[in-house]
Amino acid sequence: MHNLSKIELLSVGFMVFSIFFGAGNLIFPPFLAQNAGTSFPIAMAGFLATGIGLPLLGLIATAKHGGRYTQLIDERVHPVFRAISFGLLYLTIGPLFAVPRTGAVSFEIGIKPFLAVGSANTGELIYTAVFFLVTYWLAANPSMIVDRVGKVLSPLLLLFLCVLFARTYYEPIGRILEPVEEYAVSPFASGFINGYLTMDMLAALPFATLAITAIRQKGLTENADICRACVKACIIAVVLMGIVYVSLAYLGATCPSVLGYSANGGIILSSATYVFFGDTGKIVLAFIIGFACLTTSIGVSSAFASYYQYVFDGRVAYKTLLKLAVFFSFLASNVGLTELIRISVPFLVALYPIFIVLVLVSLFDRQLGCSRSVYRWSIGMTLPFSILDGLQAADVQLAGLQELLTQYLPLYSVNLGWLLPALLGVAIGYVLARR
Repeated sequence: MHNLSKIELLSVGFMVFSIFFGAGNLIFPPFLAQNAGTSFPIAMAGFLATGIGLPLLGLIATAKHGGRYTQLIDERVHPVFRAISFGLLYLTIGPLFAVPRTGAVSFEIGIKPFLAVGSANTGELIYTAVFFLVTYWLAANPSMIVDRVGKVLSPLLLLFLCVLFARTYYEPIGRILEPVEEYAVSPFASGFINGYLTMDMLAALPFATLAITAIRQKGLTENADICRACVKACIIAVVLMGIVYVSLAYLGATCPSVLGYSANGGIILSSATYVFFGDTGKIVLAFIIGFACLTTSIGVSSAFASYYQYVFDGRVAYKTLLKLAVFFSFLASNVGLTELIRISVPFLVALYPIFIVLVLVSLFDRQLGCSRSVYRWSIGMTLPFSILDGLQAADVQLAGLQELLTQYLPLYSVNLGWLLPALLGVAIGYVLARR
């Protein structure tokens, strides 16, 4: 049995944390807590279930199968299903939504406050061009990501976050108000759904592959040793994420009584750091946002290019795919932060249930007899309801059907209508496999 040293384990754990911790992780907890008010601990419990619990399970599932998750889905479900579902996954967490959001968030929060009125559009164009050029430069050699991110950018990010959180706990901005909107009715379910927006569950599968690659490069060759090291590194990452999430939520919960309600989490962070540190706060926040978004942009862009290199069987070079991803991300990032969030929500709501079911079933692959029927029935029962949830999130009205499902299908009204059909699919698939 071989193990990584503590320093090597920490560097991989820091790399996973930094790649995970990007734009959505910064802006959603304070926005959630702003609206949840005194119910923010309950709302955060739901948020942490999807924002940390599910990503950790995804990381473990991928590590358990040696990083060969796509091959597993080919065998257990079907190559066509894998091509469509994973293709959409990598596009969603890559150049369509998540990576452009890193450029948009880091500009909106870190750079825009320094610009004169009327120069924001030009400033965003220049900033995002530089941001994605740096992303390409640092992601062009994927074997160096653990050293560049885990040993350099991660400690800097944590240092700036510690400065912000120390002031948050020492001298809160204001008192915590009563919950508003959906958080007054169902805080846990609302937090659970908002955890989707971080995209961390979807990102867990490619990020675990990056972690496994980094561990192999450090000399581990046995699958059991690699899995054990990967799980330990991922636990380090999610513990750090949990601490940061709760601290950001507390910051957001204390803001409305003094600063009023904000349109998104980026505005909350910008306003709060100005209250804490004045003009210096803008500089501190610019560094936090810049490092957080850059590390995520590097990791996701690299994962996207690596996956599609696998899809094209090496016929398209990694750097060519990386250039295409980075260029499209640059174009999409100039759409604007609020619009990017609005467009991405229906896709995330539709994709999440499918990958939650895949991860949970794959974790118990052996106990379920490595059965194709379990995978196929559970996915088949989940898919219609995840699509309906996505349409509902996009405000597509299917009034009669939605009223019927709201009345007779438990949890449908809170976008969890897929849960019971998925469990039923597992049960049917298991019984059929046994027979």
